[in-house]
Amino acid sequence: MRELQYRHAIREALDEELARDENVVVMGEEVAQYNGAYKVTEGLWEKWGDKRIVDTPISEAGFIGMGVGASMLGVRPVMELMFWSFHSVAFDQLVNNASCVRYMSGGLINVPIVVRGPANGGTGVGATHSHCPESLFAAFPGLKVCAPATASDAKGLMKAAIRDNDPVFFMENTKLYGLEGEVSDPSEGDHLVPLGLAEVKREGSDISLIAHGISVLHALEAAETLASEHSISAEVVDLRSIRPLDQDTIINSVIKTNRAVLVDESKPFAGVSSQIATLIQEHAFDHLDAPVKRVCTIDAPAIYSPHIENEQLPNPRRVVEQVLAIA
Repeated sequence: MRELQYRHAIREALDEELARDENVVVMGEEVAQYNGAYKVTEGLWEKWGDKRIVDTPISEAGFIGMGVGASMLGVRPVMELMFWSFHSVAFDQLVNNASCVRYMSGGLINVPIVVRGPANGGTGVGATHSHCPESLFAAFPGLKVCAPATASDAKGLMKAAIRDNDPVFFMENTKLYGLEGEVSDPSEGDHLVPLGLAEVKREGSDISLIAHGISVLHALEAAETLASEHSISAEVVDLRSIRPLDQDTIINSVIKTNRAVLVDESKPFAGVSSQIATLIQEHAFDHLDAPVKRVCTIDAPAIYSPHIENEQLPNPRRVVEQVLAIA
């Protein structure tokens, strides 16, 4: 094991898959000579050249459409969106085409495309650059959505996503890019994290904190506070994959702890946590000793002021408050 930044873990996954399969290509705005807006693709153009690392025009509709078409013909494109907020420009290509082609062709045509980039608030870039659309895309059958919280999961999920024959939308967080974490060395074997497999990041007995993406880190910090200051043992479940969703790990955790707080950076209305709450109500209602609580982004467009935006988003203090309300 060694320490890698989150962005470097994704880069290593891309590099390994470019070496493994000649059909893998990376495309997006400034991914080549400029090394990517967030330096995730740094060094890949020099190593792999113009045909494998391709700069695109500033036209999401155009290059996402090109990637979808290429994937239908056997290419495995990894498309970078500078912000997932720009998904709306290419919505028809992402949802009406990529998600439906395999079904409408009777399984004859695969669409092995990965679309990746930052999907988060908290960086003071305003409402049009701060969306978390994972719940939106998870609503469409045919699409797969994941949101890794750690460097190790970022690498393993990216490699699994590139090898998948369905479209996978990979939600990253700019606030995670510089964080380091343990990642296995390539000499230790191929590091894959299957899509649709959650992980218990911290064992607990009194309450389940269920989260994905950066919210996992907020949940872990809240769990430390709850243990040290309130003698409450919180279990932290990292969804990792939004769709497919690991329902068994969620339900087993709630059956074990009898309480749940859902931590989710998307908006509360029809968000990921809404789906999880329904799932718990349907499959673990008799085990609940208190109502399911949620800690989501306050339901308004992203606030530009950094201090106010930090309070708009989930944070460890808000998680602790919700836990104490039902403990």
